[in-house]
Amino acid sequence: MKQRINLLIAFSVIALIVLSTVQCYLVKTAYDYKVAQFHTQIKNEIAQISNDYSDIDSALVSKKEELYKSLSETYFQGQKNKLDIKNEVLRNEYQSALTREIQRKFERDLPNFKIDFAIVLNKFILYQNTKKADTIFSEKPFIRNKLYGNLASLNHAFLVRSYVGTTNGTYKNQDYKLLTEDSMYVSVIDWEMIILRRMTFVLILSLLSILTLITLFVIALKALIKQKKVSDVKTDFINNITHELKTPLATLGISTKILEQKNIRENDANFTAIVNTISRQNNRLQNLIDQVMANSLAENEIELQKEKIETEEFLQAIVNDFKITYPEIEIKTRFETQKTTLVLDKFHLTTAILNVLENAVKYGSNTIFIKTKQIDNQFSISIEDNGIGISKNKQALLFEKFYRVEQGNLHNTKGLGLGLYYVDQIVKAHQGSVNVISDLGKGAQFTILLKV
Repeated sequence: MKQRINLLIAFSVIALIVLSTVQCYLVKTAYDYKVAQFHTQIKNEIAQISNDYSDIDSALVSKKEELYKSLSETYFQGQKNKLDIKNEVLRNEYQSALTREIQRKFERDLPNFKIDFAIVLNKFILYQNTKKADTIFSEKPFIRNKLYGNLASLNHAFLVRSYVGTTNGTYKNQDYKLLTEDSMYVSVIDWEMIILRRMTFVLILSLLSILTLITLFVIALKALIKQKKVSDVKTDFINNITHELKTPLATLGISTKILEQKNIRENDANFTAIVNTISRQNNRLQNLIDQVMANSLAENEIELQKEKIETEEFLQAIVNDFKITYPEIEIKTRFETQKTTLVLDKFHLTTAILNVLENAVKYGSNTIFIKTKQIDNQFSISIEDNGIGISKNKQALLFEKFYRVEQGNLHNTKGLGLGLYYVDQIVKAHQGSVNVISDLGKGAQFTILLKV
């Protein structure tokens, strides 16, 4: 059973991880789509306003073409080499002016976006009719080849458009053609936040889906664990109730054998004591059967059948019956109170006190000391044993339902299956309290306080 539940939990966890991974993949796919859609939007809008940049300032563009012609002719004359030409192109005097003009145009025509840009030169190639093409330089887009713009890096920028320009000229009666290629890269400030805002609905829906899956998984897991715990408790109850029923039966059997002794029958006091023990155990046996039939494990409020009881006499009767059941256990009493009358449920409180006593035997005790005293308006019943004790970190769990100390059973007595939780509930039903003082290896002291 436990192995099947562990496998089910493992498969459930794997299924949850797979579903969450799929959900994250779908969100990532939607994000990538939104990014591509955003890039396309920016490209289209910039394409509508930039053309070949000639509409920005035709005078500056014509000056740029004049520069290109001048540099080409200088190169033909052999006055400058390829590196010099490249440097002259990249350090042109129109760089700042064109950057400002393009920036102003973006701010005016695209007011909803803050855009940084760079136009980088990729190729500068000269063609002459009688010669092969002369490549001044041809490189991949690098920010160091920036002609205009305010971008410091191309790392987070995307390509908007590439423009190939041609310039025709004549040098020494020979026609030549200049081919240039430049690319525009842009970066929209806070573009990630723009994408996330556009994905708000998708993100919220995905987050709710994942949270719903996790919540359903946790609820199902808790229900499964609770069901297993209830199943284990029922199994324990069926096994342990056998012992609980045998306890009064064993006492009845011992008492009956004692009655067979002639000297006991001839002693009126002893005979009466044994008969009273038989009567008490018979009543206890009947009450246990009634309790099982009424399903005592149900989490309903305990209904007490209270009556006036002389508490010291009541405790002494419990001790006497306990001594008959466990003759090997030394049990001592010291009642500092006399003839204290309390209104109690005799059966339930007897079961609670016996649970504490049997718990002491279960965990290694061979000597139990019971004492009573009155503290202000409370009647104190202290049960101290010399068993293995309880570690500090486990004492807070002692009175929780179904909790069992992990040191293991040191005796075959298992009780009613409700343990100290039952004790706590019974004492609380009497408007009292129960607490424990213990150290591992030094025994334990349970104190029950009842209102006088």
